[in-house]
Amino acid sequence: MPLKNSINMGNINQLELQNLREIIGDHQTMVTKFDFYSNQCQDPQLKQLFKQSSQDAQMTVTNLINSLK
Repeated sequence: MPLKNSINMGNINQLELQNLREIIGDHQTMVTKFDFYSNQCQDPQLKQLFKQSSQDAQMTVTNLINSLK
């Protein structure tokens, strides 16, 4: 789900920007880990759960980065 409003960079302070960077980095780590877990799973339902979680985390990363433009 895309963010409804973009982030106005003129109204964001350094601490908020650093927090956004950390959130984006954390979600990128989640993408990597969920992909790894998905590739290791034998159970199809668990494999799909990890794959969907990876896609959701990637969507969050994309939405946050796009909102900063």
